[in-house]
Amino acid sequence: MPDQHTQRYTVTAALPYANGPLHIGHIAGAYLPADIYVRYLRLQGRDVVFIGGSDEHGAAIMLRAKMEGISPQEIIDKYHHLNKDTFERFGISFDMYHRTSAQVHHETSQEFFLKLYEKGEFVEQESEQYYDEKFNQFLADRYIIGTCPVCGYENAYGDQCENCGTSLSPNDLINPKSILSGEKPQLKTTKHWYLPLDKYQPWLEEWLLGGQHSQGKKGIWKTNVYGQCSSWLKAGLQPRAMTRDLDWGVDVPLPEAKGKKLYVWLDAPIGYISSTKQWAADNHQDWEKYWKKQPDEADNATLVHFIGKDNIVFHCIIFPSILHAHGEYILPENVPANEFLNLEGKKLSTSRNWAVWLHEYLDNFPGKEDVMRYTLATILPETKDSEFTWKDFQARNNNELVAILGNFVNRTLVLTYKYFDGTVPEKQSLHPIDEEVLQKMQDLPQQIATAIESYRFREAISLVMDYARMGNKYLADTEPWKLIKTSQERVQTVLNISLQITANLTVLMEPFLPSSAARLRTMLNTEPRTWAQATDTEALAAGHQINKAELLFDKIEDKTVDEQIEKLLGGTPLGGTPLGGIPLGGIPHQARNEAIEQQEVSPAKADIVYEDFAKIDIRIATVLEAERVKKSNKLLQLKLDTGIDQRIVLSGIAKHFTPEEVVGKQVCVLVNLAPRNMVGIDSQGMILMAEDKDGKLVFIQPGDVVSNGSGVS
Repeated sequence: MPDQHTQRYTVTAALPYANGPLHIGHIAGAYLPADIYVRYLRLQGRDVVFIGGSDEHGAAIMLRAKMEGISPQEIIDKYHHLNKDTFERFGISFDMYHRTSAQVHHETSQEFFLKLYEKGEFVEQESEQYYDEKFNQFLADRYIIGTCPVCGYENAYGDQCENCGTSLSPNDLINPKSILSGEKPQLKTTKHWYLPLDKYQPWLEEWLLGGQHSQGKKGIWKTNVYGQCSSWLKAGLQPRAMTRDLDWGVDVPLPEAKGKKLYVWLDAPIGYISSTKQWAADNHQDWEKYWKKQPDEADNATLVHFIGKDNIVFHCIIFPSILHAHGEYILPENVPANEFLNLEGKKLSTSRNWAVWLHEYLDNFPGKEDVMRYTLATILPETKDSEFTWKDFQARNNNELVAILGNFVNRTLVLTYKYFDGTVPEKQSLHPIDEEVLQKMQDLPQQIATAIESYRFREAISLVMDYARMGNKYLADTEPWKLIKTSQERVQTVLNISLQITANLTVLMEPFLPSSAARLRTMLNTEPRTWAQATDTEALAAGHQINKAELLFDKIEDKTVDEQIEKLLGGTPLGGTPLGGIPLGGIPHQARNEAIEQQEVSPAKADIVYEDFAKIDIRIATVLEAERVKKSNKLLQLKLDTGIDQRIVLSGIAKHFTPEEVVGKQVCVLVNLAPRNMVGIDSQGMILMAEDKDGKLVFIQPGDVVSNGSGVS
């Protein structure tokens, strides 16, 4: 949790590569959490600069340019403007969204390099690097693909395996191939400048793990972040080259380094600094106050990086080492990295177009940016991978935003107009139920604040919805539509308190649902307020005139989400023409298929006659609800829609799946199995699963979404 007395914050969100559009996995990983946090800090009156921008250098840009047959400059211009516009439409409130191709960034990156060079921090070293003879060029890490030595994934890049997240070097890959030609590259000698991470290891261990002068980050940083850092340090750090043989990027500012560029993970995080410089120049601010150590240490800014888990090593090991070696800069107070978001039971894949592209969503769902913000906020992969499904998106809109939050607001405003012509009535004598609600209005905002400042955004949005539930329950319990017949004074109190709840919701909603909060303020005829005012039980004065109610949210019909599911299932791979016979999305899956074929399987069971088989009735069903069974660490209780009925089935998969992971899945279920009582619950069927050679269970699912009750034959 940040220091409550700190008033200046520098908040960054990972710079997306300007080589493709944004999808919801990007948003859930870094940008929505960062925006929630920043909007909250602003409501608290803190001095915040929220920095982002496009990462426009490195091999990924060149690959996309080659794929589309245009120049790298055309690629970065195309995707920088698309993504900047998408962020704005979605309500990500950057103070500056800059780009690393800008002159101020090139100059800042080169200044950093020269500072470290002049201090003697770099180690000059000749090494053998992969070279593509056919294309006559050295290969950057991302130009090499091969088998990951850790998880066996065949499509790992030379710098990182995107399957298991392990950071790699090209020499680590098994059976490396050039993405350009498809051929095995050759090793050739070249000279580069290395950052000696091993030299900084003692300092990193004290800073991260704790020691004589530091308490370390344990218990402060997320366990996934701290754990990954600890593993890296335990394995021992090695020098890492800060220059590359490339023809696109920031020039290495040394005469003897002609033709070489700065390593993208040296120049990209410096993009946060150059972006802040540009913001400061545009707004007559002093950028150094947000990045450099101040004479009075207590006046230092608080630096927070929001990233996905695949960037942990760069933001927690490499960039802090660069800042430490430079000597003048502050270090991150926290790096709240999220895990990955999956989509409809599968990993997001840009190469296979298995993604929900944010700009397309905004086009298809105009005015519903807050519905996606809400859905993602409730499923953020804060501690483990989570999953987005279109059916869950629909359910959260219809059952929560419409039925709880929207319903409460609408009832309160409509009743105020019906009984008091839209004028806030005066509060009369209080009943115990009123006092209980007024106390909760005091308590919940602080609980929400604590969750946000601890980077527990899922908990925070849940508490906001609880605040709306409180209002709904209050109306249901007091029934002003009945009371109006006998006691107008009592209705005055009930609607006054309900209107105060509504007014405070405009503050509590703001970090999560900014456009909806703004529309609600318009309905209430009020101005923006601060977080400190979110506990105000007199936010709307008696006699204040409100505007007529409009629906904050409306229902999303089955047809709408079915169209999105069909679009997703019918998607075609991105990637265009392969280069050298190898698709840019990776090497074909032949090797993986061969590995599956080589797995050991159990021998066949004894023969049965056809009449026995014909008795089996297997249907497709959808998991509606799931929960753990008390007194059992193996069983999940599933509520299934079989197309025939809705029934309860117990399944021994609790060690393999969480309840959240199975909701919404279509499964094969044996529906005519006689009921069996287990732990006091009748199980009415059996889910069919496959088990691989390692004992991992896998759902047997239809290849496409089909109607519940469809027979399996």
